[in-house]
Amino acid sequence: MEHPTHSTSLSASGASQVEWMKVDFHLHTREDPVDCLEHSAIELLHRAHKLGFHALAITLHGHVLTDEAVFTTARDLGIRLIPGAELRVDGADVVILNLSAEEARGLRSFRDLAAFRQRRGDSVLIIAPHPYFVLGGSLGRQLVRHLDLFDAIEISHFHTRWFDRNRPAVAVAERFRKPLIATSDAHRLCGFGQHYSYVQAPAGAKPEAIFDAIRRGCIRPVSPALSTQQFARHFWWVFVEHELRKMRDRFSKRG
Repeated sequence: MEHPTHSTSLSASGASQVEWMKVDFHLHTREDPVDCLEHSAIELLHRAHKLGFHALAITLHGHVLTDEAVFTTARDLGIRLIPGAELRVDGADVVILNLSAEEARGLRSFRDLAAFRQRRGDSVLIIAPHPYFVLGGSLGRQLVRHLDLFDAIEISHFHTRWFDRNRPAVAVAERFRKPLIATSDAHRLCGFGQHYSYVQAPAGAKPEAIFDAIRRGCIRPVSPALSTQQFARHFWWVFVEHELRKMRDRFSKRG
């Protein structure tokens, strides 16, 4: 997908600057309580700075990262770090941005999510991650059933020209006029930086302004197809290497 070749443009009056912010709002790091990963949140931030990212959300499974040192590092690097989490709601994964750790602990069902949406309104962003992938906690039919709760539908990085479970997600987005957002869902540092989105928002925008731009469709996803070799390596890491690593971690903790 094409994306802007320059970072900024001016309004007709020249009074306010608007830029295409490079963002990734679905990321995992070593602090994740479910996965067994190698890179830390601070290592991720330094790589993001080198790659020119403007805003990120580290979305750990069932947990909101609150380490102030991480947020201080993000500010020092000029990156807008938005609190977030990937939560399991009635057996399905959802990604939520701009919520607190206490709020995350109270979200266990779509009924909880609907009440949270009503309470917080547009101050949060709720993304449907990898909704039509067969394995894991994908939404499947729950996406359309609860579509009003979601602000955007994810284009997963895990696709090739011959295997692409994003197609039904794209069809739903087009049918119901929901924006698509590309993310890396990065579980390895080397997997971060190729899949992301550009959001047209004011320079230094607060999370609410970024969310508003996404809802209005001022977003350009970038998600190139994986090569067969990349696909095979990623498949091996997700379903073999990472699972073995989690088993070793569980055994070491028992010992």
